[in-house]
Amino acid sequence: MGIIKEFQEFAVKGNVMDMAVGIIIGGAFGTIVKSLVDDVIMPPIGLALGGVDFSDLFINLSEVQYQSLAAAQEAGAPVIAYGSFINNVISFLIVAWAVFLLVKGMNRLQKKAEAEPAPAEAPPPPKEQVLLEEIRDLLKARA
Repeated sequence: MGIIKEFQEFAVKGNVMDMAVGIIIGGAFGTIVKSLVDDVIMPPIGLALGGVDFSDLFINLSEVQYQSLAAAQEAGAPVIAYGSFINNVISFLIVAWAVFLLVKGMNRLQKKAEAEPAPAEAPPPPKEQVLLEEIRDLLKARA
């Protein structure tokens, strides 16, 4: 029973919950970036390169010729799908850039917080207050 309680304490800590939220949002962000690359970035690049569909670029390692990557994969032919690899590399670079910008922003905020001057110490009390405190302490000591 001790291990279950220990796991519950671990699971409800703030850092674990923050990490879980980050993983979920990161997964959703990855989906958005994949769509951005596949549906927005690569079609104009393919058009500029003569109507090439990067997701359909492959090297056929078998003797039989196939019209498309999907046909080759459906037939179970060994292929190197380098077009998909190119799309994934571009997706990775976009995610890496976004993470870099996030970390850079966090570092800037942290440096700004560290650079802020510490709150000034309270000015020393007036001489009258110091004398009254000494008199009070002496009276307490006598009693």
